[in-house]
Amino acid sequence: MENNLSFREKAAYGLGAVGKDMVYMLSASYVLYYFQDLLGVNSVAMGMILLAARVFDAFNDPIMGIIVAKTHTRWGRFRPWLFIGTLTNAVVLFIMFACPPDLSAGGLVAYAAVTYILWGVTYTMMDIPYWSMIPAFTKGGKEREGLTTLARSCAGVGSALVTIFTVKFVQMIGNSFSGTDLSTRAREILGFKYFSLIIAILFIVFIVITCISIKEQSLVEMKSASVGDMFKALISNDQAMTIVIAIVLINTSIYLTSNLVIYFFKYDLGGVNWEDSYTLFNMFGGGTQILAMMLFYPLLRKAFSNIKIFYICILSAIVGYGTLFLIAFTHIGSVVILFIPGFFIFSANGVLQVITTVFLANTVDYGELKNSRRDESVIFSMQTFVVKLASGIAAFAASVCLQINNLQKESGETLEKIDYSLAVSESSKLGLRMTMAIIPVAGLFVALFVFYKKYILNDPKLAEISKELEAKRSSN
Repeated sequence: MENNLSFREKAAYGLGAVGKDMVYMLSASYVLYYFQDLLGVNSVAMGMILLAARVFDAFNDPIMGIIVAKTHTRWGRFRPWLFIGTLTNAVVLFIMFACPPDLSAGGLVAYAAVTYILWGVTYTMMDIPYWSMIPAFTKGGKEREGLTTLARSCAGVGSALVTIFTVKFVQMIGNSFSGTDLSTRAREILGFKYFSLIIAILFIVFIVITCISIKEQSLVEMKSASVGDMFKALISNDQAMTIVIAIVLINTSIYLTSNLVIYFFKYDLGGVNWEDSYTLFNMFGGGTQILAMMLFYPLLRKAFSNIKIFYICILSAIVGYGTLFLIAFTHIGSVVILFIPGFFIFSANGVLQVITTVFLANTVDYGELKNSRRDESVIFSMQTFVVKLASGIAAFAASVCLQINNLQKESGETLEKIDYSLAVSESSKLGLRMTMAIIPVAGLFVALFVFYKKYILNDPKLAEISKELEAKRSSN
């Protein structure tokens, strides 16, 4: 690999990240709302489905890592699975959000379980090769870290776009059926169906551009292992385990909020046009998150090490949730006041997405020095798993919150929009706010403690590892 990556290659790889995280965020943030609030599936049943699917991924993700490692084709090791996984995942995404609303209660639960598990399997099929292929077309050091940072930033853009525009686009699509005798609920269901189709198509187009533009230049053999060996390798890599635990705790905290925030705007802040306030808040949050990845992080990196930036971000998020906790005891008359905690939380999350990926990449070199093997697919398959595990845990916690506080749309059908907050008790609203504020703070404090006690890969240590690896490789 004599030449550095071209702008076209970087842009194509980043575009793939935008597409795949648009799909991921649509599922992570709205599948519970879609099945529980719109289709009437019991919230705890949905929580169990989402969590069980993530437990299933504990076996599926490492197996996919093995399959990728053993793949040899004329198109390379990674791109065939990237394309196949994308195509199947896009189809399953549309099917998942095209559930027939007249199914029986049991039929709805079965439909949700089957489609969501299939979605997770097919997402893994493309996500693991996407991240694992970085070493196959980059040099080490700054080029690899730079591309990882770019891809993670682009993934954040994809997540932010879906977070910002989903509800508004769903509303617009649903309103196109306003001349019919369909209820507001039925129109919203159709809105999700056709919006998911749009996202699925964009996903395929973006990944096709990635597959065409990126050429796998490195064909270094990847050692494959059994599932047991892979988990053993991970456990023996104490730094990888530390980052994995931190990612689970951080993402569980963030995803809990992202799962519940739509209920907060619909049933607490309320209003006939609650979608407008929700979109405005997400627009602010999404913009803040993108700025954090593309501007705040590079600025912080000039003055601080990644480890110090990690501490700054965790403390920023805790301050944000603490502010949200205080606001919970006041009357929220305008969405603008929520921009204050939102700034601290969204900006911290944006930077944390970048640096936790960098931390995880660093553990690959550490693992090679300690265990005499490079396990890119192992490490990044675990990244996929732990992020999805966090979303499952958060969804289950959110579903319990919804059940306890009795937050679900009444089954009655209406042709006109109504203010749903008028039918919710003050105690239920307070319970929702407390769940969104207290549990995330606890998770972040534990993540901070684990990271502080266990993570040792600071910049001098990484330089030392790099030198030792070079000496070790040259002697072989």
